[in-house]
Amino acid sequence: MVHFRILDVRWAWRYRTIFIICILIMSLQIFLAVIFFTLYDETDRNSSSDIYFKNAPLFNQKKDSQYHDILSKNDGISNEQKDSDIFRNKENEPSAILNKKPTSERYRSTTLCNITGKEPVSAINRAKTSYCRQLILNTTCLVQNGQLYPQSLPHSCPTNGLQKDKSLGCFRDSNSLRLLTGAYYNSSKSNSQTFCINKCLRAGFPYAGVQFGGECFCGNEEPSVVSQIPDSSCNMRCPSNESQICGGYLTMNVFETGVAKFKPQNVNEIFSQDDALDSPVRVVFLLTLNGRAIRQVLRLIKALFHRDHFFFIHVDARQDYLFNELQSLELKLPNVRLSRRRHSTIWGGASLLTMLLESMSELIQSSWDWDFLINLSESDFPIKSNKELVAFLSNNRNRNFVKSHGRDVYHFIQKQGLDKTFVECDEHMWRIGNKALPSGIVIDGGSDWIALNRQFINYLVTAQNDRLLDGLRIIFKHTLLPAESFFHTVLRNSIFCDTYNDNNLHITNWKRHLGCKCQYKHVVDWCGCSPNAFTLDDWTRIQSTVNKSAFFARKFDPTVNQQVINQVEEWLYEQYTDEYNSKKKYWQNVYHHTDRSPPPDDAILSACSSLSRHATKIISTDHFICSKLSFKKVLQVHSYYDENIHKGILVNFEATSEANISIILEVWFSFEPSFTLNPHVQLSSRFTDLVVNTNFDAKEKMSRNYVNAMGPNSEPVLIYSIISGLPASNISVIWMNPVNVIEEVNEISLDESLGIHHVKPDLKTPLLPGQWQIHLIHMDEVLASVKFLINPLETVSGKPIILEQAKTTHFGSENTFKSAYDETYLKSILNLVEDHNDVVRLKKDYVEKSKYTGLQLQQWLDDLVVRSFKMVNVCHNNELSKDEWKCVRENVQQCKVSLWSSFSPDPKTHITTVNKSTGRLNR
Repeated sequence: MVHFRILDVRWAWRYRTIFIICILIMSLQIFLAVIFFTLYDETDRNSSSDIYFKNAPLFNQKKDSQYHDILSKNDGISNEQKDSDIFRNKENEPSAILNKKPTSERYRSTTLCNITGKEPVSAINRAKTSYCRQLILNTTCLVQNGQLYPQSLPHSCPTNGLQKDKSLGCFRDSNSLRLLTGAYYNSSKSNSQTFCINKCLRAGFPYAGVQFGGECFCGNEEPSVVSQIPDSSCNMRCPSNESQICGGYLTMNVFETGVAKFKPQNVNEIFSQDDALDSPVRVVFLLTLNGRAIRQVLRLIKALFHRDHFFFIHVDARQDYLFNELQSLELKLPNVRLSRRRHSTIWGGASLLTMLLESMSELIQSSWDWDFLINLSESDFPIKSNKELVAFLSNNRNRNFVKSHGRDVYHFIQKQGLDKTFVECDEHMWRIGNKALPSGIVIDGGSDWIALNRQFINYLVTAQNDRLLDGLRIIFKHTLLPAESFFHTVLRNSIFCDTYNDNNLHITNWKRHLGCKCQYKHVVDWCGCSPNAFTLDDWTRIQSTVNKSAFFARKFDPTVNQQVINQVEEWLYEQYTDEYNSKKKYWQNVYHHTDRSPPPDDAILSACSSLSRHATKIISTDHFICSKLSFKKVLQVHSYYDENIHKGILVNFEATSEANISIILEVWFSFEPSFTLNPHVQLSSRFTDLVVNTNFDAKEKMSRNYVNAMGPNSEPVLIYSIISGLPASNISVIWMNPVNVIEEVNEISLDESLGIHHVKPDLKTPLLPGQWQIHLIHMDEVLASVKFLINPLETVSGKPIILEQAKTTHFGSENTFKSAYDETYLKSILNLVEDHNDVVRLKKDYVEKSKYTGLQLQQWLDDLVVRSFKMVNVCHNNELSKDEWKCVRENVQQCKVSLWSSFSPDPKTHITTVNKSTGRLNR
């Protein structure tokens, strides 16, 4: 007879409430995890190569309209989706996020953890969208729960018989002659055998030694057996693990880390070869472009071009002008392709690595037959010929070229922020806390400009279930400047380690006292450095690379100095006849009427529309028989340079005659100087220039606002040049708005180094439209004054401004009509009479002006703008018939024969036919 035992489950009924709560919590966790990983995958599928590598398009696919439509679509989540209700609840509304409640109370219902760290809280409060806030929340919880990063990763580089954690024994050390001399760390609280071994392994040292409890030494050479002593001589416990021994006084426990001593491979220094190579390599140049310097991009392609090489071009997703201008190259040249999978990349962002890996995947799957990939930007330029580059790479076809940091790994990790976790969203890299780097691997990095062979790239983008690659992708997805370390670290820890060459084929114009000024704080929560543009003063540095394996240099910027680019070209290639004198000229596009992303600068568009209306009046009177021209729209704006001097702006616009004939005109405007010096004060002679502008580049000491147009939302900067003279002095800088109210007072010191300096005031926006003034005062005397214009805006985001926008934009801020400074004293110095009634009258006047739209607003704008510019010349860009020609006088040239015009010939950037004998473009 079989007996069945009935299980007594009555006890479970007593705890039914607890069970229900546990089930609900588990369900909520699963639900949030599904949402997070779905969003994570959709918004940045780039980090998971198994997803985006499989879907990368092939170049040899049929180029029909459907294919282009698919490629042109944004494969991420749109801004509307990112801010949709899926991310919202009462605790996650912007108003709730920004309130003053304790963090633990605010986010408990939307996260899997209790966030208390200052860095994630700061990032959440500063993030602009619900999507970004939620991503930061979820990533922070994964880090806090230890679920994001791998704890260890494999090291596949041959170890020459060295074993990780293998003890070599106890050794006698000496203060004068250390056993291990590679690196030293003092970790009085965290040191242990395991800690020190991982520390030295991460830095690439074969040997690690612990001493005196808290000391950790690393080295490349095994200690001599002569120094070995009995194990009992090492008798001090490790601070973080008392079960382990950490040496003693001048006695050291030594271990193998499991990595071999690293030696970058030597290269075959052959730059040129008279005889043809048996199988010359073919190079694909991956151009990663941003900005609007189309002419410099074309000049770069022309300098590099050879029919056996390829150009794969990624244009930032926000740069429509550059993308549109380059599209014609695909039709003209079969070895040029533009990527349709465009990313919005930021300095130091994870998106840069995503873009590089995705482009590499597309190239591996393409029909192009290439051997090496070299990434370049619009700031690079070759300093050796194509023949020299091909010969060098052909003789080193099994090498990979990356530039290492060349310093202690521990300090490199700290400097780069590799031990911090970052999240990229809202076009910003948010720092949210620390990161524990995995054990078992060597960390390396340096420059993100690389030259990699096809075998290594194929491994990067096609390897499946590779622990090293999968782990490093996760780590570097949340790392600042990931492209500067990812490829180096993969090389050092993979089977490709013996192909590593410590040279990225570049020289870089580092001037760290200028380039390390935290100029990227607006896009990253970190301080970064950037190299300077070359000038003729740096020419000897370029010349010194003749016998070195350096083939490219950076940075070059024709708005800073075009002469040095001309000199490089003359150095490398045969000179060509410059009948148009175009080598001395440069045109930088500032605005195009088809711009959608980024949206047009409203201050620039408003000013240029006003200048165009002003020009039509002058042209109708002086240059045309037609009694009247009517301005229609601005087409393009260029910043114009001649012999490295900024000559002004060229405004290309469309107008119509009374006969309804469309006339395309380009007008050259120069800036009118607006600063004065007091000749009666000797100290004023130290100032050679005063100008107010925006977008000051502290590295190059120049403004990047080429039109010199400012609006109510601008952030003006005073830029001044000083020379040697009288002893150091403190100067007051008085910022006075159009109603003579002092809005800010700054202090500068003339004991600064000579040259160009700037001061940025803390002005409240919106700024009051009209003519502002700055006065420099010393010892109750005015040294100098400068006037600058704040334009009223005719447009907002490129569309005509409406009444409600105008009322809030054109009436100034809370400081506009009431100053916090002692105006009576300051105005007495400036010989201005205090008149409260005058301020009241002006305030009433601005109440009316702030309501202006349409024609009234245009007239107000035109009255202001005309004071700051002078019309220099005009040309037309029409092929007119005889009937139409009667409208134009003979003294108006066609733009194509006006050598100042942006439509004039520019042979240095003109892409022509391929020379059959040389394979290069005809010059």
